[in-house]
Amino acid sequence: MAEAKKEEKSIEDTFGELDLLARKLEDKETPLEESFRLYRQGMELLKDLNGRLDTVEKKMLQMNEDGTFREF
Repeated sequence: MAEAKKEEKSIEDTFGELDLLARKLEDKETPLEESFRLYRQGMELLKDLNGRLDTVEKKMLQMNEDGTFREF
């Protein structure tokens, strides 16, 4: 079920979530243990985002000059 929630989140939403995590990590009031948790969460988001962006890039690279797509 957690996988389905990841798919529902847009790439833009994921970037926004990463931005929020980065701001929390930069906050000097964030406890060390919480910082480690936020870091791990951010790394998972980055891993997911990287895979999704790779998929988009592959589709873009396979676009013909006339704007149609080739299957890969």
